[in-house]
Amino acid sequence: MSHAILFSLLAIVGLSGCLAVTTPSTAPEDQAPGAWRTLAAMPSARQEVAVAEAGGKVYVIGGFGEGYEPTGIVEVYDPATDRWESRPPLPLAVHHPAAVGLNGRIYVMGGFTGRLSQTAQDSTFEYDPATNAWRRRAAMPTARGALAAAALDGRIHALGGAAEWALNTHEVYDPAADRWSHGRRMPTARDHLAAVAVAGKVYAIGGRTSFFGTKYASVEIYDPAGDRWQTGTPLPNARGGLAASALQGRLYVFGGELPFRIFNAVEMYDPATDRWSAKAPMPTARHGMGAVAVGSRIYVPGGGVRPGPGRSNVLEAFQP
Repeated sequence: MSHAILFSLLAIVGLSGCLAVTTPSTAPEDQAPGAWRTLAAMPSARQEVAVAEAGGKVYVIGGFGEGYEPTGIVEVYDPATDRWESRPPLPLAVHHPAAVGLNGRIYVMGGFTGRLSQTAQDSTFEYDPATNAWRRRAAMPTARGALAAAALDGRIHALGGAAEWALNTHEVYDPAADRWSHGRRMPTARDHLAAVAVAGKVYAIGGRTSFFGTKYASVEIYDPAGDRWQTGTPLPNARGGLAASALQGRLYVFGGELPFRIFNAVEMYDPATDRWSAKAPMPTARHGMGAVAVGSRIYVPGGGVRPGPGRSNVLEAFQP
């Protein structure tokens, strides 16, 4: 099925409300489930965004904007004041990019241009809060959207994604040298995955091959010291469009999507025990959002509230 036919079908059926089936986690419940708080809504409703942290603030970048056109909108949330501000837009309007905060700056990679006919991008942009400006950096070797990225030891690992099909690409960016290199490929090709760095390793979690294709519960762990991948305990539920963040040495996964359902699940992974447990579910089930830790909370902005198109301006914060 083409992107155009799929998007049109989901828009028609999704807007009717017929697909909004919420799915919780099937993992064992944690004895300390944590708590959620609803905060100031984003000025613009978006999904398939990139989210990153710099200077203790939450940056929400790009995505599907009004009319589900790609956008370069950048909005920044300050947890200290519960307020949003605008920043200069990303130089290229994209949806499904990846973003990472590193050394006080924001790096945004890849994504798709176009609405129905989607074109994968190889762009890398850097935002410096001190100058309030973007600049283009070295392009990724592989153009792709719906990828995931995580920062570890001063470098950015860009994983998976899709161009014509799902990829197992692993490319590593060194901001100091403005240079990309090829890393050892992921065992599983997938897009709409999540990635996070914990305890000196990079975790690639979940994902899919296409909207109606294979969904993965895979947890694959990259160890830079040995340049090798290993397998962890899989997610309790396979899905794509999920978000992940690390806090206090543990990994947290939020939401996600299957063709006819959407997840409010929140699950915690403990690297020490290689086990998953269910935490308090999200107040608003979503996919295509981001998650980032600031202080003792994880902030989860934006995302789709129905399978397929269903953008929102929700901001909710989780405290384990």
